[in-house]
Amino acid sequence: MNIKRVGNVILAVKDLDKSTAFYHELLGLPIKNQRRTWVDLGQTGALLSLHPSAITADHSANSLESGIVVGFLVGDLKSALDELKSRGVRIHRDVMDREAGKNAIVLDPDGYMVSLFEPKFADSQQQSKGYHGFAPA
Repeated sequence: MNIKRVGNVILAVKDLDKSTAFYHELLGLPIKNQRRTWVDLGQTGALLSLHPSAITADHSANSLESGIVVGFLVGDLKSALDELKSRGVRIHRDVMDREAGKNAIVLDPDGYMVSLFEPKFADSQQQSKGYHGFAPA
């Protein structure tokens, strides 16, 4: 086997339009490909792919121990959380300081956990050239 890299992370979602709006409009991920039952989000690296879940399948997604967590790097966690809170996004776990940076977890429309992580940089100049909220500075 010769795996090169992660191609995509696939989430089964209850409402494709609502989830697409969350990841595209709220978080700002660009839509790379879109079909009636499949949406790929992202530009480079691994894609986040959404597809409709089975209506009868159990759907359990918000356990740190056994669920799925999609992680994104942000440049300013506070501004990202403030923006999401103002738009009605549910906060699963508020900001926690870690050795490597700050982290918070929000929930997408299906209850999937979305980790937002603001890394600490050894060089303060490096951080100022990064991201502000979800967008490049």
